[in-house]
Amino acid sequence: MPRPRTPGRPSGEAQQRERLLDAACQRFAQQGIQASSLRGIAEAAQVTPALIHYYFGNKPKLTQAVIDERLMPEFERLAGCLEQAGDTPLEQVRTLVTELAAIVAKHPWLPQLWAREVLTEGGALRSLLTQRIAPLLPLRLAQRFAAAQQRGELHDAIDPRLLVVSLIGATMLPYAAAPLWRGIFASAEIADQRMVEHTLALFAHGLEVPDGH
Repeated sequence: MPRPRTPGRPSGEAQQRERLLDAACQRFAQQGIQASSLRGIAEAAQVTPALIHYYFGNKPKLTQAVIDERLMPEFERLAGCLEQAGDTPLEQVRTLVTELAAIVAKHPWLPQLWAREVLTEGGALRSLLTQRIAPLLPLRLAQRFAAAQQRGELHDAIDPRLLVVSLIGATMLPYAAAPLWRGIFASAEIADQRMVEHTLALFAHGLEVPDGH
């Protein structure tokens, strides 16, 4: 016989909680964190609003759960991949571009959330970038590029710090604006893999040190 459920405790807790996190990510990306209501998130997850309070308490705690359970694990995994990649600039760039593409394929809402809540002035996740993501990824990556430049493996005209800025811009922003530019060019067939190939080709030739330099 099935074990009786504890009185007052929702069934399928893990699945319900995961659905709420997924719905929150979608709503935060589409509407912004401030404009997203708990009721709307609950409706998208097909649960009652009371379950949000049961699992998370309030919207700030729900937002923190999105950060801790959806965003940071992916950035931490990306940082680990970069640590294991080769030291040359091209190997670092290839790893960053391909792994970011994999993250976006897993979480299609991420680029829009990034543009809305990180890049926009007053975005709710700006401090996440400066306080947690920057030491983990951009600063370390810039240090690797600077070391490669000292070894003669990176063109002298390239600023290692701005190379990181260019990389983030060339990866996250095209995904965030994909529905717009695919409509402009009538090119729905330009898939994510084509974007990866294009970005790698673009940076590969710009990073090269000319022969005899």
